[in-house]
Amino acid sequence: MSKHPLTLRGAEKLREELRILKSETRPRIIAAIAEARAHGDLKENAEYIAAREQQSFAEGRIAEVEAKLSLAQIIDVTKLPANGKVVFGTTVELADVNTGDEFKYQIVGEDEADSKKGLISFSSPIGRALIGKNEGDIAQVQAPGGIRELEIVKVHYI
Repeated sequence: MSKHPLTLRGAEKLREELRILKSETRPRIIAAIAEARAHGDLKENAEYIAAREQQSFAEGRIAEVEAKLSLAQIIDVTKLPANGKVVFGTTVELADVNTGDEFKYQIVGEDEADSKKGLISFSSPIGRALIGKNEGDIAQVQAPGGIRELEIVKVHYI
């Protein structure tokens, strides 16, 4: 199996989610199942059926998060050489060459991506166009509206 890159912050979020699922969610669901069993006939017990569905979802998510963490290659961008090159984990200030619009993105793993928060996946069109470029370079991105040219204004290793 191949490793998947994950930022230090992304790994911490997954570990916290796993802790909550195992120490809070799982015991709550087990208690709900026990209470529903006490009510009698399980075939027509909606509380029991709902609790079992919640248990199935929670156990599936626990397995998924554990698998993601076991396959993660955690990258701490603060330990990388700050040479102005865009790599996984860096935060990049960009300027659209045509419109002059400025924005900032951090290049993250696929599971961490959230464009509304300025987190883009390294495998997204913008992420692929930026990786390997340096400050001052122009990256051409194939967008739905055509090719966009983005100037890399500054690269931060934070």
